[in-house]
Amino acid sequence: MKTNLVIRTVAGIVLLALGMGAKAEQRTVIQDSESASHGAEDAQHQVVETYRFPGVEIVQFNLPVLSHYSYLVVSGSDALLVDPDRDIQAYLDYARQNRQSIRGVFLTHSHADFVAGHLEAVRALQVPIYQNKASGAQYKIEPLEDGSTFRIGKAAIRAIATPGHTPDGMSGLVIAEGETEPQAVLTGDALFVGSIGRPDLLEGTMTAATLASMSFDTWHDKFSKLPDSVLVLPAHGAGSLCGANLSHDPSSTIGREKSSNPYVRHRGRSEFIAAVLDGLPEAPQYFKHNAALNRTGPPLVDWDAPPTRAKADPSILEAPGQWLVDLREAGPYADGHVPGSVNIGLRGRFETWVGTMVPWKAPLVLIGSDAELKEAVFRLHRVAYTGSVLPLETWIQSKLPIAKSGTVTPAELHAQMQTGTAPIIVDVRMPSEWMALRIGTVVNLPINHLAELSAKLDPSLPVVAVCNSAYRSSLAVGILQRQGFKTVSSLAGGSAAWIDAGYPVFGSGQSPAATPALQRQIQIAERISPADLSRLIQDLPGTYDLIDIRPAEAFQDYALPGSRRAELADVLDNPGFLAGAGPLIIVDRDGSLAMMAAGILSQKTKRPIKALHGGLEAYWEETELKRAVRAVPLPGSGARPQSAPAPSLEPRPGVPAPAPAAPSAPKRKSAGC
Repeated sequence: MKTNLVIRTVAGIVLLALGMGAKAEQRTVIQDSESASHGAEDAQHQVVETYRFPGVEIVQFNLPVLSHYSYLVVSGSDALLVDPDRDIQAYLDYARQNRQSIRGVFLTHSHADFVAGHLEAVRALQVPIYQNKASGAQYKIEPLEDGSTFRIGKAAIRAIATPGHTPDGMSGLVIAEGETEPQAVLTGDALFVGSIGRPDLLEGTMTAATLASMSFDTWHDKFSKLPDSVLVLPAHGAGSLCGANLSHDPSSTIGREKSSNPYVRHRGRSEFIAAVLDGLPEAPQYFKHNAALNRTGPPLVDWDAPPTRAKADPSILEAPGQWLVDLREAGPYADGHVPGSVNIGLRGRFETWVGTMVPWKAPLVLIGSDAELKEAVFRLHRVAYTGSVLPLETWIQSKLPIAKSGTVTPAELHAQMQTGTAPIIVDVRMPSEWMALRIGTVVNLPINHLAELSAKLDPSLPVVAVCNSAYRSSLAVGILQRQGFKTVSSLAGGSAAWIDAGYPVFGSGQSPAATPALQRQIQIAERISPADLSRLIQDLPGTYDLIDIRPAEAFQDYALPGSRRAELADVLDNPGFLAGAGPLIIVDRDGSLAMMAAGILSQKTKRPIKALHGGLEAYWEETELKRAVRAVPLPGSGARPQSAPAPSLEPRPGVPAPAPAAPSAPKRKSAGC
């Protein structure tokens, strides 16, 4: 059977996996936060799921450009709005269409990455705001303490203090009528699917380590004590900068987080703190301002007010401290733009990138078509940015100066690199992305510090900017032109287009001069036979990590001693699985998914990654079943039949205890097929 190379990107890192019979045109799928959520619909609220329990349902909304989850908890005709963003119209429309009345707003904490819509809801609905009394809110609230309870319809919301991400973290347990145990927990940023809220966003005297220590107590004293079946509903998903390595899954359970969240695996406080603080991306500078605004009370927005129009005049180019932001796609921007403008496209995480690049309260002029300008003004209210607008057509009709940059195709750049005539290649991604994969000998100047770091370069020499999908590199073109660079271009399509064209890429520790191409030097994952794994379990316990990626019901039915269950997506996305002195062994039903996962992970780490050959079906047949057959005597031998001894799942010294869902001994059934 032909084996093709499947390339995909997780958290900004291109992963190489061995796929069976994959189509060539499907081999590149970009899923990083830069190029995900680029559709027009991703700037609008979407209903992700409705979770139903007796007498109560929870409607989950997602705003993809901010990776923000918000909720309506509905009981009967009454609803509670949870962690809304500033634009509340989608919630009002949903409630009206479903004949529901929003009776209150619950804020889990003072958000940093967006302006919350609590005061907008009060204006529209005259409802109370339920919030931690220790939040420091400077507006009227219904103060909550640990254990406070309030009702929505026939459902109860019980508040539990969950500090860590912020000191005022307050999660909400949703308890259906007549029940004593909760069905779901609204965790805000205290607990994510596969991650923990970052503790370094607070402005003040409390250190990140102090807050991380609070997160440790929150997990062990609060969340871990909840029933495993409790649904975990966080305020953010993958792509959010409120944490690191968040899963793409919109929900989880307490039981799943116990078995698969790499942060809560750390039993010691110091190890937990170190894990939470390690590898955090730099927070956008607007976060601290939004957090303060949410505490004091955001001013109400006049959503229909026409924006101020900037004059099409050359003097606009000389205004001190002013930022001109072109809202168009990378191609049209390269063909011609207002001099000094930077390209932050609407079809992306526009709000976050404006908040990252444009200093707080800096004079801001938005440039684009009338439709683009209207959308941009509306969306920037979500992060409390305002500015004037300048239709590009007006500038052109006034016959004012136009600047151009240009793009270079992968074929053109590759040819130039082969002949030694290539411009200086500036990779504007984060250092971790650059180390994981790069297209050759390039300079890494991250986009959020490009203006100051560009002083290392000669503005008179040609430069080409590179990122994953050309979103950041097009932004980099404008930054470099503002710094006086004369000849700047962007790699069309980014490294994704480069890979699609079949050109070489290089990984951590590899030199382009010494290594022909990364895709020709793939590290292949190892297979481990059932017999070898059986001997390892018996003879060398505690020297490996054994991860079972089958569904929960299959794991409960039959599991190997010392194994832990984890979702496949978590195994692929969470860096906790990459660390460890001994091998990581992945098992599944028949070995196919385990081998795929092992192939992907082996490209990300030097840790030995192994897959159980043939899966648990083969393990069962070769170890359990044969042992049972050998124990049955031949007729007439006089010996009494004996069943195969059940492998003990009791913890032994040095052996990690199995997940709570694991049975005390394997059942005599199939391996979950």
